[in-house]
Amino acid sequence: MGQLAGKTAVVLGASSPDNMGQHIARRFLAEGARVLVAGRKAEVLDSFANRTDCTWAACDLTDEASVSALADTAAAELGSIDIAVNATGWGLLKPFLETTHDEVLAMTALQFVGPFHFYQAMVRKMARSRGGRGGSIIQISSATATIMLEDHAAYMGTKAGTDHVIRCVAHEFGHEGIRANSISPGLTDTPMTAGAKEVPGLFDAFLAGYPLGRIGTSDDIAAAAVWLAADSCFMTGENLQVNGGLTLRRNPSNAEIAKAVAAASAPASS
Repeated sequence: MGQLAGKTAVVLGASSPDNMGQHIARRFLAEGARVLVAGRKAEVLDSFANRTDCTWAACDLTDEASVSALADTAAAELGSIDIAVNATGWGLLKPFLETTHDEVLAMTALQFVGPFHFYQAMVRKMARSRGGRGGSIIQISSATATIMLEDHAAYMGTKAGTDHVIRCVAHEFGHEGIRANSISPGLTDTPMTAGAKEVPGLFDAFLAGYPLGRIGTSDDIAAAAVWLAADSCFMTGENLQVNGGLTLRRNPSNAEIAKAVAAASAPASS
């Protein structure tokens, strides 16, 4: 039997083909869970659900009513919610002084206010005092909530904020049988970073920061999510640094990235 046999799971942020949310959902299914995937792109969700034998629901994380409806739909479809994963994000890279007021508001809505409402909705369904059976809440965060990367302040600040809210949830609702933890990838080979991977030398510029010697994958994150979701996990309020040791070192500076890209792009000497 799989590690999640008999469990039910909601994975929000699974509406881009082969993204991290979909990898997590597939791994949960392989471990025996019944899964509902959610996000904003109905056509992608429907296609994924048909291929993997799970269910889906549309949800806009920036709309509190939509998040509440997701919790109601998942509880009705699955009978309970044992695992809730927020794998949404917006990888805005923009200089600090050029980041606009509207961009800060949009980032906050997606990566702080929305997750806050998601945790609230899931706690209400999981809490034993409300008829739930406890469960595990998992937030996909980022190594950059701990270490620096230039031109990424709005993203980094909101991820760090949600990590601290996760600690609050863990502290306040452990007695309800609820665990809450974050997972922090570093640079990860995903569809969101596909464009960056195509830039000669860019990924190589990051490699020196990884003691384990490679860039992370969505499967690395999915494996960690399975452990956090399983009953064997006796941990709450923590941030798992699933990034090959990156937070022991650092990300490259913009100047180092530019130098690596220039070197990789330079014509070979005859």
